[in-house]
Amino acid sequence: MDLNSTLHALIPTYDSVILLFVFFAYLAIAGSILPGKVIPGVVLSDGTRLHYRCNGLLSLLLLVMLLGLGVWMNFVSSTVIADQGLELLSTTFIFSILVTFVLFIAGSNSRARSSSLKPHTTGNLVQDWWLGIQLNPQFMGIDLKFFFVRAGMMGWLLINLSILGKCFQDATLSPSMFLYQLFCGLYILDYFFYEEYMTSTWDIIAERLGFMLVFGDLVWIPFTFSIQGWWLLVNKVELTKASMVANCIVFLIGYRVFRGANKQKHMFKKNPKAPIWGSPPKVIGGKLLASGYWGIARHSNYLGDLLVALSFSLPCGISSPIPYFYPIYLLILLIWRERRDEARCATKYKEVWAEYCKLVPWRILPYVY
Repeated sequence: MDLNSTLHALIPTYDSVILLFVFFAYLAIAGSILPGKVIPGVVLSDGTRLHYRCNGLLSLLLLVMLLGLGVWMNFVSSTVIADQGLELLSTTFIFSILVTFVLFIAGSNSRARSSSLKPHTTGNLVQDWWLGIQLNPQFMGIDLKFFFVRAGMMGWLLINLSILGKCFQDATLSPSMFLYQLFCGLYILDYFFYEEYMTSTWDIIAERLGFMLVFGDLVWIPFTFSIQGWWLLVNKVELTKASMVANCIVFLIGYRVFRGANKQKHMFKKNPKAPIWGSPPKVIGGKLLASGYWGIARHSNYLGDLLVALSFSLPCGISSPIPYFYPIYLLILLIWRERRDEARCATKYKEVWAEYCKLVPWRILPYVY
């Protein structure tokens, strides 16, 4: 595809707008009416607590079933997303800008009834637009931050399934594509199976909703996380059995660390006395968990996430750096986030945090960083 055709394909189309609108409408309706466990979020910095209906897995399975039915009835093509990828990318990007603009205006003019919606401005217009003004803005009873993360993760799976449909259509399904699809599929299903853990993550409890998160959730997650699938769609990679086994080991280790660390943190916040690895948890100052993965590194969940991200790229071989853009980007992002989190914790916990850092000196990777 030459430059002119690429630029032309980036122009939003009527079909791409309709697809995006239908997707968001489905998520809003399904998220509101489908049964799901209602999880109380952690107490926020302003003393408030939100509640989240965690029915993402049911919403996702129903959506895939409906799309499968639509494909079977020839109502929709299984490759519609893969065929209109660039149009959907530009449409979603423009939508992200519009949403951020509305959030900025609403936050600037807000006289919120709830302290959880109290605007937080810095006086720097660019910074306020980028990071956002409100912590947990709501729309028609929907927590937008939680909604956008869900949309990004589901969008990622839908893109991958459409790429997979393209492979079946062209009879080009390879072991590399199979591994990539398998790892991503398991990771996304796991996310929704443990969706309640999302309610205690940094994104939900600390980040304000601005362009950084809106763009990250709606554009970056689905379109950048799927870059390996797009690359494998046009590049053939031959993998040895040894490399495939090694790839599976990287994924399994990364998943075990990522899921285990997040689960331990979530359970600790619900019950600080719950055993970890069969023993009573070690707690610093009655606040900070220093057992399990959190006694090995202060952000061990980031290490697991990085290994999982690497496992998505390894099926692409080493002939090009393009498939490794996501894990490299994630490494930079998580180090930046880790530094911000450390500064926030140092301010919040003071000497307790200093004691924890002395006990657990490693930030992400033990004996390295």
